[in-house]
Amino acid sequence: MSDIEIKRLLSTAEHDQAVELQKSYWGEDAAYLVPRHMLHSIAHYGGHVLGAFDRDRLVGMVIGFIGTDIDIDAPDARPAMANLLIMSKRMVVLPAYRGRNIGFRLKLAQRDLAIKQAIRLVTWSVDPLLAANAHLNIRKLGGVIQRYATNFFGLDETQSLRSDRLVVDWWVTQRRVKERSKGAGGGLTLQQYFDVNAPIVNRAAESPFWLKPRRMTDVPGSTFALVEIPGDFRALEAADRVLADEWRYHIRDVFPRMFAAGYIVTDFVSGQFENRRRSFYLLSSHFDEDERRN
Repeated sequence: MSDIEIKRLLSTAEHDQAVELQKSYWGEDAAYLVPRHMLHSIAHYGGHVLGAFDRDRLVGMVIGFIGTDIDIDAPDARPAMANLLIMSKRMVVLPAYRGRNIGFRLKLAQRDLAIKQAIRLVTWSVDPLLAANAHLNIRKLGGVIQRYATNFFGLDETQSLRSDRLVVDWWVTQRRVKERSKGAGGGLTLQQYFDVNAPIVNRAAESPFWLKPRRMTDVPGSTFALVEIPGDFRALEAADRVLADEWRYHIRDVFPRMFAAGYIVTDFVSGQFENRRRSFYLLSSHFDEDERRN
């Protein structure tokens, strides 16, 4: 693992490798790939393409470019520089190299670049049903989530359900992020959240093979709440597409209701519950907004 080197990709040859690496996850369809000429422009004009190398082999990458969340058409829009951020895209690690902390190291390198550019916020979108991604983005990196985007990529109706995303805000100078970057903080267990009376707002129904979503009733009035997702959604989706879509419709209902009630995702936890390993987002209703941005 110590032989893995993280560095910026700046040359044409390196960008060609990055295009090929994308294909390992998104396939050959050019519509889903960031092409070489765009990688060049991003890398040389304020953005970055970061690669993880095992000797000469590119085994992981992440792209970031400077943007803003200002609505330029709003009559009271502020200057873009008042809300600069880095939009992170296309993080991928080859399957044989996953589980070796490479994604974590790529994100920390991205954080270093953001701080060097005096940009406090890095943001990206994530599939809400992928537990491994949530563990990295929330548990290990210290990101927070307070927005659910229905059909984030604006796909046609047949594909829109699989285009729903949670939007991660990663405030790179914030204390919790500093702690997580050093491997500290974020150590509470599922049982400890139960001990402080965090309810499961959508407790899944048991079945012999896969957990089934159970309709959420009321938004709780508690400080903490747990939202359950399948532990391995990709396997579920491959085995039972109908049930997978039930989960997607279910999550599309749960998260917007929780966010509208003032909850923010602040942790992700997995553990034994009812004789099987279960996975949950932890949402907090009292999260210091000023502290988040510092």
